[in-house]
This record gives sequence, structure tokens and C-alpha cells, in this order.
Amino acid sequence: MDETARLLLWLALAGTAVTFAGSAAIWFMDEERRIRRAFRHVLKLPADAVIVANGRGVGFNFARNLAAVAWDQGAWCLVYRIDELVGAELIVDGEVRARAYRGEARRALERTTPGAGQITLRLVFDDARHPDFEIAMWSPGDEARRRAPSPAEAIQEANRWIARVEAILRRAAPPRPAAAPPPQAQAQAQPQRVAPPPQDAPPWDDEAESHPRPAARARREPPREPRTRDLFEGDEDEAFT
Repeated sequence: MDETARLLLWLALAGTAVTFAGSAAIWFMDEERRIRRAFRHVLKLPADAVIVANGRGVGFNFARNLAAVAWDQGAWCLVYRIDELVGAELIVDGEVRARAYRGEARRALERTTPGAGQITLRLVFDDARHPDFEIAMWSPGDEARRRAPSPAEAIQEANRWIARVEAILRRAAPPRPAAAPPPQAQAQAQPQRVAPPPQDAPPWDDEAESHPRPAARARREPPREPRTRDLFEGDEDEAFT
């Protein structure tokens, strides 16, 4: 009897350990947690905003001004600068229902489709090799997944991300340069340039400026002694007249 009770106790403990290990593995291998860990690895900091759906995700870290996309549950990641984000589109069954692009007014969602077949959030980046990234917010067969949202909920979540992308684009936009004043205002505002005094000029004297010096007298030359020709010029003229 003692051996049977001890065996049952060991079986109970083993079952508890296996259950706990299985639960920990499920928690650790959760899709969203795996993608968040991948973002933390490539961004070097936790992501401030994350969206995850069908094994793909997008994360933003505003402290480092970086954005990362992941697929295959975080096995592959690609990092962009936030200022490389051009815009985002909400596509329902191949039709763009809402969009937000840099330098454009946001196109708001006008209607939802409860029976949509494919709902996709598309992000566009200014990158020649990888210009866009798509996340399937809802696709046929998702109704069988555990904790899968309905098509209407997926559309609303994607629409919230369109608004979030618009806010990110406004935040990442460079400041506008100040408008240049008109030419007349520039001429008035430009300081007058004063010519520097000559190097040999005496230093400025306020007292001398208040009491100006008298004008210098004209220099008189000493009387010149008359030449001999000058003495007789007049007589010669009279003699020959």
C-alpha cells in the first residue's frame, strides 16, 4: 500500500511538472511575445507600438527613431528609419478603403464590410529593395483560429493603425523653414555698414567731437625774390612800344 501511494504521488508530481512546463512553453512561444522579443533584439529597446497578426508584425521605437517589420513569427526582421515611412493603406478585398500618406490628407474609413474575405494593412517605405510590407489582419480560415477577431474588428483595428501612422508621419516630418521677409523688409532690417577709419587716423575723442578744433589756416609761402627778368620785363615792353 505504501509503494502504491508513493507511486501515485510521483505520478501526480510528474504530471504537474509536465503541465507547468507545457504552459510555460506555450506562453514563451506565443506569437506576439516572440515578435516582441525579436523587435527588442533588433531595435535594442522595447517597441513603443506593436501590431501583430498572422505571424507578422510591425513595431516602432520613437527613442531611436526606428521601425521594424517581422514575419515568420519574428524569425526574420527588417529595420527602417521612421522617416522612411511614406504611408499606409487599409485594403479590403483588393479595394483601398482608408489611407494616410506623407504630405496628404488622411482618407478616412467610410464603411465597414462584415463579410469581408481579405483585410490587409499595407505599409509603404521609401526603400528601393523593400518598398512595402503587408499584414493580413483577417483572411479566410481565421474563424477557426483561437482568439481570432471578426472581420469588423480587424477592419477597425487596421483603421486605428491608419490614424496612428498619420500621427507618426506628422511627428517625423521635418520642420518647415521660416518664410523669407520681402525684399523691402530685408533692406530695412539689414544693418548699415560703416567704413572703418584709416589706419593712420587718430583715435576717436568724444571731447574733441563736442568741441571741434578750428580749421587749419592756409599755409603761407615766404615771399619770393624777384628775378632779374621780372624786373626788366615791363621796361622792355615800354621801350619797344
